[in-house]
Amino acid sequence: MNNSTLIDRDLRTIWHPCTQMKDHEFMPLIPIRRAEGVWLEDFEGRRYLDAISSWWVNIFGHCNPRINARIKTQLDTLEHVILAGFSHEPAIELSERLIEITPAGLDRCFFADNGSSAVEVALKMSFHYWRNKGQKNKTRFVNLSNSYHGETLGALAAGDVPLYKETYAPLLMEMITVASPDCYHRRPDESCEEHSRKMFAHMREVLAQRHEEICAVIIEPLVQCAGNMRMYDPIYLKLLREACDEFNVHLIADEIAVGFGRTGSLFACEQADISPDFMCLSKALTGGYLPLSVTLTTDDVYQAFYDNYENLTAFLHSHSFTGNPLGCSAALATLDIFAEDDVIANNKKLAHKMQLATAALTDHPHVAEVRQTGMILAIEMVKNKNTREAYPWQERRGLKVYRHALENEVLLLPLGNVVYFIPPYVITPDEIELMAKVAVEGIEIATGKGRVTSDE
Repeated sequence: MNNSTLIDRDLRTIWHPCTQMKDHEFMPLIPIRRAEGVWLEDFEGRRYLDAISSWWVNIFGHCNPRINARIKTQLDTLEHVILAGFSHEPAIELSERLIEITPAGLDRCFFADNGSSAVEVALKMSFHYWRNKGQKNKTRFVNLSNSYHGETLGALAAGDVPLYKETYAPLLMEMITVASPDCYHRRPDESCEEHSRKMFAHMREVLAQRHEEICAVIIEPLVQCAGNMRMYDPIYLKLLREACDEFNVHLIADEIAVGFGRTGSLFACEQADISPDFMCLSKALTGGYLPLSVTLTTDDVYQAFYDNYENLTAFLHSHSFTGNPLGCSAALATLDIFAEDDVIANNKKLAHKMQLATAALTDHPHVAEVRQTGMILAIEMVKNKNTREAYPWQERRGLKVYRHALENEVLLLPLGNVVYFIPPYVITPDEIELMAKVAVEGIEIATGKGRVTSDE
């Protein structure tokens, strides 16, 4: 078997996600044969350093022996069973352990299949809570500009990235959108904390004026990942939690992309010392192995649905593979690694290495900012450094970085003009050096300062 044979078979049958398929007329697909650690390998033996954790999911490396072993053991016992009216030990143990490690007060776990579904659960549960409480006027949700929460219709509505949302606008519920605390937009003489405090005034004004119609505020704590990896200060979360309490509004923390050590703490909310009313988890939950998500919430929310059947207050939301035992087992193995290894401390060393490896880019004439929160680092390319004028999106500068990286054994997947690193935690300092070197070269090419191949 070789790459070209599989590519031909693929293009006759598969419609790939988040892709303009016509691009594959000039940009070949890459079929992957095997993977280990941070490395992917195609059918012709070429390797690629997975600098994006295969869409931000893989944290402990591909084919991790500890996760493999737990899944293999479970596979011989129970592969799946309905979670309505039945249960199984992996789901019970995973719920117990998640409640133990997440912020205080999150005492109930509702399982689903993926991140978008976890967000749908949180939105529906918040709305239904207020309905069960007799406050049927609460029907609206607040989001942040430039936010992203998934692709199913409710989750898509909860976001604010036009690239994903505009086409489907007629199908979506209308959100109340508040300006993001995104620190990219702060004044040169302003700290990120000062900017985030200032921007919170917009949120407070909306909550003060419209809280009687608002169910919840939904946010991505600290990093708006799909929104070009834009970042803000933890003070915003602290102020938001206080305001949600004051105005009797739920707080939904979408930690799908930022949870499990990505931001420098196990969960991003910890950095503000807050507990949300709902926390959505997926991606790294299973170490990147299997689709699984969970929405954690409070006992107060749970009790609003706990009633006699004839009152019709139950939460009738389900997915066929809810709480799948194999996914739960992968998640338990992932939590074992956090419990047995000093992951967060080691990540801090790796994050520092990433910072050092990209430090020279801060003075690059076409880099507006190199920003970092824990194990997430982003480099924003611009046409004009002084004015921060962006390159036109039609020029696809990030695609040049992507193609150069593939030619040099690194998988980078820029968001428009933003090159980012979000690697597995098993990456070594030498692999970080390679990742950064290739990214710098790609940025040189994309901004017109380096070699450009003939087909570009």
